[in-house]
Amino acid sequence: MFLTLLILLAAIVIAVPLSRYAGLGSILGYLAAGVAIGPSVLGLVTNVNEISDVSELGVTMLLFLIGLELRPHRLWVLRKAVFGMGAGQMIPTSLMLAGLLMLFGVPGREAAVLGIGLALSSTAIALPLLSERNLLPTISGRDAFAVLLFQDMAAIPVLALLPILAGSGMPHFSWEDVGRGAAAVAVILGAGILLVPQLFRMVAAAKVPEVFTATALLLVVGTAALANWAGLSASLGAFLAGVMVSDSDYRHELQADIAPFEGLLLGFFFISVGMSADIGLLFSRPLEILLLVIGFTTVKACIAFAVSYLRRRLARAALRFALALPEGSEFGFVLFAAAVAEGTLNKSLAAEATLVIALSMMLSPVLFSLSERLVMPRLEARKQQRPFDRLEDVQATPVIICGFGRVGQIIGRVLAMQKIRFTALDRSSAQVDFIRRFGVKVFYGDPTREELMRSAGAESAKVLVLALDDMDASVAVAEMVRRKFPQVRVVARARNRHHVHRLMAAGVDLFVRETFFSSLRLTEIVLEELEIPAARAKRAIELFRKHDDQILHETYAFGNDEGRLIQTAQDAAKELQDLFETDQSDFEEDGHTA
Repeated sequence: MFLTLLILLAAIVIAVPLSRYAGLGSILGYLAAGVAIGPSVLGLVTNVNEISDVSELGVTMLLFLIGLELRPHRLWVLRKAVFGMGAGQMIPTSLMLAGLLMLFGVPGREAAVLGIGLALSSTAIALPLLSERNLLPTISGRDAFAVLLFQDMAAIPVLALLPILAGSGMPHFSWEDVGRGAAAVAVILGAGILLVPQLFRMVAAAKVPEVFTATALLLVVGTAALANWAGLSASLGAFLAGVMVSDSDYRHELQADIAPFEGLLLGFFFISVGMSADIGLLFSRPLEILLLVIGFTTVKACIAFAVSYLRRRLARAALRFALALPEGSEFGFVLFAAAVAEGTLNKSLAAEATLVIALSMMLSPVLFSLSERLVMPRLEARKQQRPFDRLEDVQATPVIICGFGRVGQIIGRVLAMQKIRFTALDRSSAQVDFIRRFGVKVFYGDPTREELMRSAGAESAKVLVLALDDMDASVAVAEMVRRKFPQVRVVARARNRHHVHRLMAAGVDLFVRETFFSSLRLTEIVLEELEIPAARAKRAIELFRKHDDQILHETYAFGNDEGRLIQTAQDAAKELQDLFETDQSDFEEDGHTA
């Protein structure tokens, strides 16, 4: 056992960093490590089942952590996507794959089993692929999660179909099985709401961190075991448990305790997938197997792209969604093994399909990585290369807003409430398309171009709001407006002190540092929570604001001299401390107490 563990850990330490360094992600590294040390290549580890039984806990923990990120109300919001996109992807894919297999001479019954099994996608592959690149919160990430959740829920009905496909007729219906499943779900939901928070409160009160970690693991393993006993998916049980405790005060601590185990065990799962691949079959029929893998992943990706695109997703989002789901599923291994046992599937076909799934799992991270590095930037560039909007018919407005992101939109909404007309421009075509879906009229264009600003009405405008993210573009617009439209008052959003100095050099004297006032307000709240008198807190905040504004203007003359900036910052800190001490004395002399 120790030798096996040593080999596994050594394979991870060598393969995963190399894969990450090559820009292919960690998943491919785990899979390649499994192939290398498995029975088909070096044969360092031969007992694949022993590892896979333990490593499946990694998938269970992954679903638990995902459940922790979803509040019950957010899960309810996803219901249409889960059943709409889930069924929309799985049913056409199953039918298409089964039909193609029948065209190549596979009997209908076996083609149906293979079609259903191959239509499923791997939760353990797709979600980490998206998570590694922070894509889970995006539209394509949410859609992929919805489809994978639907497939997890479909696992039990799919297994129940096997006796019918085997010709044994309808499976034996048992109210006991139904009651057991319903009871397991009720226990998970009820305990997650009523008992688990109390349990963690008691354990936390003991102040023994390792016991809290053990309790967290007990929750995941216990719910998975209960769901498995009831004939449900263990991962689905853990997911429900995660959702139920997602509103708990201990959610973040649970995440911190579970994440290390989830990462390592999930890595073991990928290694077990690589080890289970029958490389000998690949070497004996390489062309046939590779064509099957290519055809299988292509069909799945095309159908997924069509499903996403028909839901009016942008092409980039649809492509990401499609390339997250072309691989086979770990459940396919279970399904094909059960089908062989039922007599529904030929053993040689099952071995071939299992190899195709394993190879697709290895191919999927490569495709996704190459797409992110080569295809997505080109799609973005092509999107940006479309002609700017024509503004000849735009009516003159008193306000022009350059940059309609999170800052510009708030300004625009307030102006609209006051019935003040404005013209909004943004340099991102994707942002323009997104905002227009909500009925807001915003134009795609580059405000650094003089002719565009003239078309937008800069000659008659009173105020120009600079709310651009890009500091260089913001300064360029300010300089151009000062030269060409001197009557316009420029009000600018500044990213930092350096940006302020550049705007001042461009003639802008009305600016707001985007995080400055929100930071002051947060500080005031902190002082109030520390029971500092409100009057004293406000005086401290105002004193700091005036002093910081003074230093900001004083350093403008030598903003590029790092030595003088450091010395000024040190002198300013001492001066500010003296000011606070003097103000405190004055505050107490006025009759206030701390």
